[in-house]
Amino acid sequence: MLYELFYKRFPKIAEKETRKIISFGDPGLPDGEYALIESYCSDPNCDCRRVFFNVYSPQRREMLAVIAYGWESREYYRKWFGKNEAWILDELKGPSLNTLSHQSELAPALLQKIEWVLQDGQYVARLRKHYRMFKAAIDRESCG
Repeated sequence: MLYELFYKRFPKIAEKETRKIISFGDPGLPDGEYALIESYCSDPNCDCRRVFFNVYSPQRREMLAVIAYGWESREYYRKWFGKNEAWILDELKGPSLNTLSHQSELAPALLQKIEWVLQDGQYVARLRKHYRMFKAAIDRESCG
């Protein structure tokens, strides 16, 4: 699966709707801003229903973590992936640190913050909407 940045196809929406975490006085996370830059699967034959958050720090000018999040049920991912191994289902459903990506020393603390952010049902609905928009654009491109 190849993941592509949402803002590459929808820059105006991404600029307006990218969620940021602002840390102040948190002992586990330095003060500053952390942008959750969304990426989605660009394979037209894939329906993974997941987002990858590329967590970027403008203060440090670097990507600090890549966190995957799948919003469907474990059963959905078991059927979709075709395996029933608990650790795989946990990573697919997420949120989880993407095991194949470089992670900074702050990645575990950022994962905790994202777990908290994902309790916002409206935000999760926005992610699902972005996924559908992105996949529709991929479909149009592959048919065109």
